[in-house]
Amino acid sequence: MKKVIVIGSGFSGLSAACFLAKDGFSVTLLEKNEGLGGRARQFEADGFVFDMGPSWYWMPDVFEQFFAQFNKKVSDYYHLVRLDPSYQVIFQNPEQAGAPRDVLALPADMSELEKLFESIEPGSASKLRQFLAEAEYKYRVGMGEFVHKPSHSLMEFADLRILSSMMRLQMFTSLSKHVRKLFKDERLIQILEFPVLFLGATPQNTPALYSLMNYADMSLGTWYPMGGMHKIVEAMADLARELGVEIKTAQEVSRIETNNGKVTSVITTDGHRYTADAVVGGADYHHIETRLLDPENRNYAPNYWKKRVMAPSSLLWYVGVNTRIPGLKHHNLFFDEDFGLHSEEIYTNPKWPSKPLFYASAPSVTDPSVAPAGCENLFLLIPVAPGLEDTPEVRARYFDMVMERLERFTGMNIRQHIVYERSYAHADFVQDYHAFRGNAYGLANTLLQTAFLKPKMKNRKLSNLWYTGQLTVPGPGVPPSLISGQVVAAEVKQWSAR
Repeated sequence: MKKVIVIGSGFSGLSAACFLAKDGFSVTLLEKNEGLGGRARQFEADGFVFDMGPSWYWMPDVFEQFFAQFNKKVSDYYHLVRLDPSYQVIFQNPEQAGAPRDVLALPADMSELEKLFESIEPGSASKLRQFLAEAEYKYRVGMGEFVHKPSHSLMEFADLRILSSMMRLQMFTSLSKHVRKLFKDERLIQILEFPVLFLGATPQNTPALYSLMNYADMSLGTWYPMGGMHKIVEAMADLARELGVEIKTAQEVSRIETNNGKVTSVITTDGHRYTADAVVGGADYHHIETRLLDPENRNYAPNYWKKRVMAPSSLLWYVGVNTRIPGLKHHNLFFDEDFGLHSEEIYTNPKWPSKPLFYASAPSVTDPSVAPAGCENLFLLIPVAPGLEDTPEVRARYFDMVMERLERFTGMNIRQHIVYERSYAHADFVQDYHAFRGNAYGLANTLLQTAFLKPKMKNRKLSNLWYTGQLTVPGPGVPPSLISGQVVAAEVKQWSAR
């Protein structure tokens, strides 16, 4: 039985480990941290349970498909609820700086959503139906075909059926142009453009293919696993162990040993040596290349990485409040400042944003298990440019900025009720995940960083080393990471059969 070492227990690493074990490999998964899940770790403090990273459960079909391949169901592991409203968006009043103009709650029911659009912009309900019908096609083709390809070369996409879909998929039109052809009201435009923020590029630089995210958002719905997003990690880890995967935590890999064009073993910081017939790197791609491999065994030179367009990093806070907070839904998007200015300060002129948008999640609105009785659990996030200098003073300044706006919206002094607070930003992403430039979401999904134009899944110098996760195909996000693990496992299986 061939031995495979998987480095990292994020979604892609756990997925790869499960599929490899199913295919008959002896799999050992090595995780740097004490807890599993990578960016989707969880911690408890003072009775509060905080998911550390992903908080949106979209594309439920991808999770069902994952577990179905092991004759399991999502419901075997955790209980899902559909959120209604899916989320709410707080907009700015253009005539009174700082005051909310509108609060729009996006209903889960499609007919109610169409009524909301129609009430804001007459004629937009039929346009929304048209937009989502096109988005559904992109979702079916994109998620059914494109994301399951290893993207070694352009030739994988060169069959007539896929080529004939390229125009319909709008690979060469920006999402911004696509949306603005149909809708005029700036609030509706921002609602339709916001999901691509998860992909790490401005709507102007994101192919209209990614309106498939709107289908995932509005048609498939926004869900939540009771107990938190970490329930997915727990489920995958349970499945992996059931399949025979050996999972070892607090085992940080410090070196990948090679001989004659092959990986022979990996060494951990505490001196353990794990021999391997093959290695799958689910840790940060750049870190594996530049820190764990000798220069002659790397896919890319330093200049390559300097030219990559990165998705944003995040400035995060985990906050425990000893009272309930009026007016908050489970997901709250504060678009009460200039959307364009904040985008420019992430992508075009990277710096700490002057008037940032932010996101507030209050999972305790849905799930009483994540906070003590009568309390609120808050997860606050500002998307920011990667590679910025991260200091305690900067974090404190932005925390006050966010709290002022949150207090203005809710009408209460939240700060006097805070009983727990922890911040997390660039330095923490580097420390905990060796994240390239402190990124939170990986590579931006621009046209020139899509599919076969992403960093390759296969190491070109070593015959038995592969990469998986958000810096390779198919890209950032939880569902793509699950698929990335599946695709890389299939590649290892194919290699092994030669």
